[in-house]
Amino acid sequence: MRGHIPPAEAVPGYLTLSERDAAIWERARAHLRVRNNDTHTLYAYGLARALVARVPGADESVVLPAILLHDTGWSTVPDDQILEAIAPGGGRPDLVRQHETEGARIATEILGDLGHPADVIARVVAIIDGHDSRLEALSVDDACVKDADKLWRVTPHGIEIVCGWFGLSRDESLRITSARVQSSLFTDEARAMGLALAAIGSIDLLPERQGLV
Repeated sequence: MRGHIPPAEAVPGYLTLSERDAAIWERARAHLRVRNNDTHTLYAYGLARALVARVPGADESVVLPAILLHDTGWSTVPDDQILEAIAPGGGRPDLVRQHETEGARIATEILGDLGHPADVIARVVAIIDGHDSRLEALSVDDACVKDADKLWRVTPHGIEIVCGWFGLSRDESLRITSARVQSSLFTDEARAMGLALAAIGSIDLLPERQGLV
C-alpha cells in the first residue's frame, strides 16, 4: 500500500509552508498567542493558498504574507477585551481598528526586516489596515485575504472555537458562522468552499451520522 502513496508535492492541496512563509510565520507567531489567533492564522493560510490557486489574478506574494500577519495587532489589545470587540453586533469597533492599524505597523516591520520589496509591503499593509472594518475589497488580493479569514469560522476548528468564546452549541455556532460568512464573501471560489464546509459541519450534527460508529 505505501508504495502507492504519492509524494506530498504531487498531491493537489497538500500544503507545507514555503521558506518565505515559514520565515514570516516565525516572526508573526509571537504576536498571535491570544485567543487562538496562531491556530486560526495557520488554517486561514491554508484556505488562502487554496483560493490563490483558483482565483484569477490573485498574487500569492501579497495574499500569503497578508494572511499570516493580518491578526498580529490583536497582541496590543487586552485579552479580556478581545471578545467584546469581535462579538456579533460589533461591540468595540475602536478595538477592531486598533488591531488593524497595529497589525499594519507590525507587518511593515517584519516584512521590512525580512527584505520584502517595498511595493509588496505597501500592498500587504493596505490589506491588513482595514481587513475587518472595511466592507469592500480593495483588490482581488484583498478579497482573497478577507475570504480566507472569514472561511476559517466554518471550519471544524473555527466552529469549536466560536462555541467556547460565546457559550454556544456546535449547531448554534455552525448556524451563526455559516449565515454571517456566506453573506460576506467576495469570490465565487470562497462561496463554494463555504458551502462545502457548512455541509460537512451540518452532516456531522445529523442524528443519522451520530448514530453511526
